[in-house]
Amino acid sequence: MAYRNGTTGVMRARRAGAALLSAGLLGTALALAPTGAVAAPTPPRIDLRVLVVDDGGAAVDAVTDELRSTGVPYTTVELGTAGRPVINAAFLSDTVNGRPRARFQGVVLPNEAPFGTDSPESAALTAYEKAFGVRQVDAYTWAHPGVGLDYTSQDGYAGSLDGVDATVTAAGKAGPFGYLDGPLEFEDNSDSVLESYGYVARPREGFTSYVDAPTGTGATRGSLVGEYAHDGRRELVVTFAYNKYQRQFRVLARGVVEWLTQGVHLGQSRNYFSVHVDDVFAPDARWDSALNCTPGDFDCKGGEEAGERPIRMTAADAQYTAQWQRERGFVLDMVYNAGAGEEWKAEHGGTDALTARLVADRTQYRWINHTYTHPFLGCTQDNTVVPWKCATDATGKTLWMSRAEIAKQISDNHKWAVAKGITVDRTELVTGEHSGLRTTPQQPVDNPNLAPALADNGVKWIASDASREPQQRAVGTAGALTVPRHPMNVYYNVGTAAEMTDEYNWIYSSRADGGSGACEDNPASTCLPAPLDTATGYGSYIVPQEARTALNHVVANDPRPHYVHQSNLAEERLLYPVLDRILADYRGLFADNAPVVNPRQRDVGAEFTRRAAWDKALAAGKVTAYRIGETVTVQAPSGVVAPVTAPEGTRKQLLLGTGAFGSPYAGQRSAWTGPEALQSAVTLKLPTAPTAP
Repeated sequence: MAYRNGTTGVMRARRAGAALLSAGLLGTALALAPTGAVAAPTPPRIDLRVLVVDDGGAAVDAVTDELRSTGVPYTTVELGTAGRPVINAAFLSDTVNGRPRARFQGVVLPNEAPFGTDSPESAALTAYEKAFGVRQVDAYTWAHPGVGLDYTSQDGYAGSLDGVDATVTAAGKAGPFGYLDGPLEFEDNSDSVLESYGYVARPREGFTSYVDAPTGTGATRGSLVGEYAHDGRRELVVTFAYNKYQRQFRVLARGVVEWLTQGVHLGQSRNYFSVHVDDVFAPDARWDSALNCTPGDFDCKGGEEAGERPIRMTAADAQYTAQWQRERGFVLDMVYNAGAGEEWKAEHGGTDALTARLVADRTQYRWINHTYTHPFLGCTQDNTVVPWKCATDATGKTLWMSRAEIAKQISDNHKWAVAKGITVDRTELVTGEHSGLRTTPQQPVDNPNLAPALADNGVKWIASDASREPQQRAVGTAGALTVPRHPMNVYYNVGTAAEMTDEYNWIYSSRADGGSGACEDNPASTCLPAPLDTATGYGSYIVPQEARTALNHVVANDPRPHYVHQSNLAEERLLYPVLDRILADYRGLFADNAPVVNPRQRDVGAEFTRRAAWDKALAAGKVTAYRIGETVTVQAPSGVVAPVTAPEGTRKQLLLGTGAFGSPYAGQRSAWTGPEALQSAVTLKLPTAPTAP
């Protein structure tokens, strides 16, 4: 920055009073020092927001999804859209109260030069990143010297990465990917489909590889993700194609954001996994392999009655469950029907070893009310037709289960648990088959008596089926909110692997292969190439398939619980191979500083509520957050808590002094946080000041 010295003391004093002067494209500023002193930099204000330049490709979409799902504010500029903003100095920066402001703390580009290497927009971005120390992610590009890599023809590799064993390097573990253990296998779900393509190339000077893989010869390793430091800037270079659903991206996504934001940003992420076991104490009906249906269902005629050969846990099964939990360090949620258990006991000599065992081990589980006898809480079902429909009176008015009946089902189940010394949170509820809530197409609205009955019992969090209603919503106006749950493809009506595989074949085989053809009729489904062997299909195909699906939820910052049934813990105990695979795969990927978070239902509900309020505040433009030197300031509307992530050692400013901020996870500290008493904003003190531009 240059300025002209005055010829008199008065002129020098006037110039010393000027706040800032402009240089080049951007307002990088120095406060004028007293005569004879060296001018010290004025720390700029860096707004906690990311700029995303979108070309409509899968890679940018994946990074954007990570920002959105974790609560990081971002602004999107869509390439090829008429009237889009021009990226220039005025768009990128300005001054606030005389202080230079960077509007964005990081930049996500489709590749290293989406505007062309010599374009004014590229020049503006380059100058901006250099001036403010802002980092850039090249979401997907090829290997070449322009991004700090050799060409793949120089002992590199270009081609399919399906099944490739990549590794987080020592630099990656010491840097943005320190929450990973090291090995990272690329997905290979189909022999007939190319799932990942990429470039593996050797780094040049200035390039630090964070994730690498063997090159074509196998003699050396090349980079797939790395940092290219050059020309006073830093780029994160990704040289493999991906989408937001692929595990290799989902696992690396956290580190991409931490690198981009230098570890200081709005939003937070956890890896959640909870499992609800429905129908505890109650028997479940069994699949009939000859009829290809479940006796007792409205559309299953003939064969044995549903109650003749039910599936129900034994005391030995319960003992095994408690032991499995202790060995795995993982707690299941027992979603119980006490009345169904009492009916079973009355029908079997007045004793029930299963109930006795579970009650004795009651402190080893979490418990959730599932209603006393598991009735359907919605409309009265007319099962004279298939599919069933809601029954109506003579005037055509829908017949509903009453408020009193619903309330009694909830309260009786709660009272039974209290009498047995079982700790149960009355604010949580799972209804049988998620009934009472709307069930399309037959029952398109909630039972109008449901919300009042929930209020009668103090229920605030009611489970819903995420496959039908993936988002949280209110139930009536009484204050209860849904908690969506993921169904697991371990069926409620099977006790053996052969039964499970037979039903799976029926659902996912074409008519030509003897299946129901449902997979042909549903555009969202895929048919098996051939029916599975009932002797081996469960372990060889269904278990890894279901474990992969669930693990993808876990690594996507998705707190929704998964749900299964007590029958899955009985007989051949089909659930455990799936859970063991999920936990083993998870622990093979992640370091000890990123453990699985196992929230209960109310905590999941609260998480969704906070996220909804935060997203609404961001959409309305009512959040202000920025960093100046080692101080972070966050202002949100009254009553809205903000998700914030910062480095270890960060302190929160209190009215007097400072206190510890957040909780540790994946090498960072994060929390939903709001201002302390008599404060209007959250103020954090970082452990060290970011490097001045």
